[in-house]
Amino acid sequence: MSELSALVLGATGGTGQHVLKEVLASKDFTRVGEYGRRVTQDIVEGQAKLEQKVIDFEKLGESGLKEGRWDVVFITMGTTRAQAGSAAAFEKIDREYVINAARAAKSDDPSHDQRVVYLSSGGASVNSPFLYLKSKGLTEKGLAELGYKDTIIFKPGYLTNATRRESRPLEPFLNVFMGAVSCFVSAQIDVSLLASAMVKSGRLGSSGLPASALPASETTGNAQFTVIGNKGSVALGEANV
Repeated sequence: MSELSALVLGATGGTGQHVLKEVLASKDFTRVGEYGRRVTQDIVEGQAKLEQKVIDFEKLGESGLKEGRWDVVFITMGTTRAQAGSAAAFEKIDREYVINAARAAKSDDPSHDQRVVYLSSGGASVNSPFLYLKSKGLTEKGLAELGYKDTIIFKPGYLTNATRRESRPLEPFLNVFMGAVSCFVSAQIDVSLLASAMVKSGRLGSSGLPASALPASETTGNAQFTVIGNKGSVALGEANV
């Protein structure tokens, strides 16, 4: 793909805001869309190629996502059970909104090769006993089965230096703990580095990823997708590709 267009869903979140900055600064992406319940304010760099739209995830038929004909769809949407208020509300936002939005953004033109890049979580699995990780695993499965030409899933460890709208009182202590653990294993990643890795993957596609990204091919049903873990995310973020 050359002169790519990119859609960013979840651009106001801790990682999403960095993904948006990356695609706006990239010469490879000539048209960028930021669609969501809120949109980023006071953008300077790349503003000329940015289209912003506030959408209702309960009314995606009115969103205009499909009309954008986006080459790469970056999804960094997510929430926590505490923020959502209940398990049911969490699953609606974290999984249903994500899959439905990706479906709405998928072109009806079979000749249009589209790629979706999704931010999941380390440990995510459809078989997990934990609500958060199971929801992420089911979201991965749902996205892979939508029929995009290329599906790339990032499963990072603990995210550092994330600027969030809500406070998380235990985060400073977790930063110290995870920093110590990371001396022995790849357990954390800076959100700006993760965003860089995601944008590079969106540009390169699964077939163009360097070996250092440790891309793993997985299948669900008849659908194939690529998974990049924390170590691979760090390497890809740092790679000059």
